[in-house]
Amino acid sequence: MGRRRVVITGMGLVSPIGSSVTEVATALRTHAHGIVSVDAWARWGVRTALAGAVADPALPNFGRKQLRATGKVARLAIAATEAAIVDAGLTSAQVQGPECALLFGSTDGSTGAAEEYYRRLYTTERFEGLLSSAYLRFMSHTCAANLAQAFGITGRVVPICSACTSASQSIGEGFMAVAHGREEIAICGGAEELHVTVAGVFDLMLAASTGRADTHPRPFDRDRDGMVVAEGAGTLVLESWEHAQARGARVWAEILGYGSNCDGAHLTSPSPDGMARAMRAALRDAGVGADTLDYVNAHATGTEVGDIAESQAMVEALGDRVPVSSTKGHTGHTLGGCGAIESVFTIAMMHGGFIAPTRNLEHVDPRCAPLTYVRGELREATIRRAMNNNFAFGGINTSLVFAQV
Repeated sequence: MGRRRVVITGMGLVSPIGSSVTEVATALRTHAHGIVSVDAWARWGVRTALAGAVADPALPNFGRKQLRATGKVARLAIAATEAAIVDAGLTSAQVQGPECALLFGSTDGSTGAAEEYYRRLYTTERFEGLLSSAYLRFMSHTCAANLAQAFGITGRVVPICSACTSASQSIGEGFMAVAHGREEIAICGGAEELHVTVAGVFDLMLAASTGRADTHPRPFDRDRDGMVVAEGAGTLVLESWEHAQARGARVWAEILGYGSNCDGAHLTSPSPDGMARAMRAALRDAGVGADTLDYVNAHATGTEVGDIAESQAMVEALGDRVPVSSTKGHTGHTLGGCGAIESVFTIAMMHGGFIAPTRNLEHVDPRCAPLTYVRGELREATIRRAMNNNFAFGGINTSLVFAQV
């Protein structure tokens, strides 16, 4: 069997700027943001108070028994996945059949559930009274496990936990599985739950913003002062072209290529060379050149080192012609969910015929490579092909190439 075309037939998300494709497209068009100030964090002594927060989803279609082992991160994953399955028009039989795989990740399990469990354990020094289901809420594969249980998935379930590339690797590996005939359908994505411990990690690294909610984060800007942590979830339903056509499915976009590698050099300091190699690998896999791209959604989180390295990688791999922006200026960094959430943003812009500028980018840092940065006003554009990039601690790099159908 030759390599098959793979298309996206369903998208769902919960994000700081909306929980539907229509909502996020409007937010991106109107320069809206979802950054808030979390005053409760001050008691922990962290310098940052900014976050991209979302409400805990209600999930009226799921009972207590189905949700008893879920923390917020799994509930976000369920909400996004339910929306994607409905959007794709898949039946329960199709989702639960052997030709449907689930690939889903997060940086951690439920950090809130873990805090509650260990606080009680170390306060009482007793296991009596602790919930037997607590571990199921904060185990590393809680999203994938709870999704399989919630939707009755019996095919392959592949948890991918690679921090900020969890969702993009899930999409990429799902794409490869469908392209090479292992499955007809792959439900792919990632999620993240907001917690002070997550903010504290980046605060200790001096990589978290201490600015104002309406002006931060500032990807690529000379006055940036770090990232803003966020939460949310995104899910994409991938199908073989033949399967989608046979059932008359609406198609959002086609995945043309996927590249992923590792720097193999440093846990936290990114390598422009590794990033560039991932982008070139995605283009090779897609069988297209950099000159055919109409837009790049950059990973750019607003950190000192990361934005410079990524800009250098882009100019090396793609040149300086392709319009570039980072949607993290609107949402903050959703970590394990960002690859899927930002893929939805990219495809929403593709369908809407526009490129959202990088919010808060006023003066490009002269240390960043010379690129076609989209800033200020929204740019009306025809996006036939687009790239979405994500990079993670451990030197893990990912790049996805999408196309209109």
